[in-house]
Amino acid sequence: MSIFICPVCGEKLERKENAYICGRNHSFDVARSGYVNLLLSKHMGKTVHGDNKFMVQARRRFLDKDYYAPLCDAICDSVCDSFEGGTILDAGCGEGYYTAAIIDKLHEQNIAYDVYGIDISKAAVEYSAKRCRDAELAVASVFHIPAADSSCDMLVTLFAPYCGEEFRRVLKDNGVMIMVIPSENHLWELKKAIYDTPYRNEVKPYELEGFRLESRKRITYEISLDSQEDIDALFSMTPYYYRTGREQQERLARIGSICTEADFELLVYRNFWLE
Repeated sequence: MSIFICPVCGEKLERKENAYICGRNHSFDVARSGYVNLLLSKHMGKTVHGDNKFMVQARRRFLDKDYYAPLCDAICDSVCDSFEGGTILDAGCGEGYYTAAIIDKLHEQNIAYDVYGIDISKAAVEYSAKRCRDAELAVASVFHIPAADSSCDMLVTLFAPYCGEEFRRVLKDNGVMIMVIPSENHLWELKKAIYDTPYRNEVKPYELEGFRLESRKRITYEISLDSQEDIDALFSMTPYYYRTGREQQERLARIGSICTEADFELLVYRNFWLE
């Protein structure tokens, strides 16, 4: 039985051939690539609905060259350390690079799993569906997760918007949340090459309401970008791309090659009920 619920009425959805259907006969077609769109128009943003196709393709090109492989390996190890089997939700799964790696690691470790993924970007979920055949995937917002209460043993949120209320709702009591955020010096050398007054990332306090921090690991290493294509792909998949003026874009186009720091925080939390 799927953990997905109807975004219209909240009843459980059941997969029937090429559609998900609830008890009130609300029906959602499954796309040819295998995902379902459960994003209601009232849950969309006013402008861009998640990463567009250009950003998704850039991230796919960059990640497929394994520049972030050390981070991916650490995520997979952390999942296996904290997961004894059950249901995992990747809340903000993107194009599926990390989701697929988690599935492969669980399979390798012979851990029983059901993996689900959601992302507000239709372009991203379509790529993810082609990469992650063993996962159930939906276009949806992390602020309106179409999953039943207490249906997940683990939730993974990697560089995605944080919605504590929804994350706590779908997690079981004592369920685990694995979060990855950029740390202070992430891409610092690249920022210095582009901006007159670059700034370091602000790392907010780790305390989150309803969660207990179990562990924190900082993952820092240097990446060498030896082609303009890879530099452009990295920059295009970040939020900085659309905030950068013409002069800075021209600086970016002239870099050619650069070594820059990859700097991440891998945080493991446990959910507990608030009295």
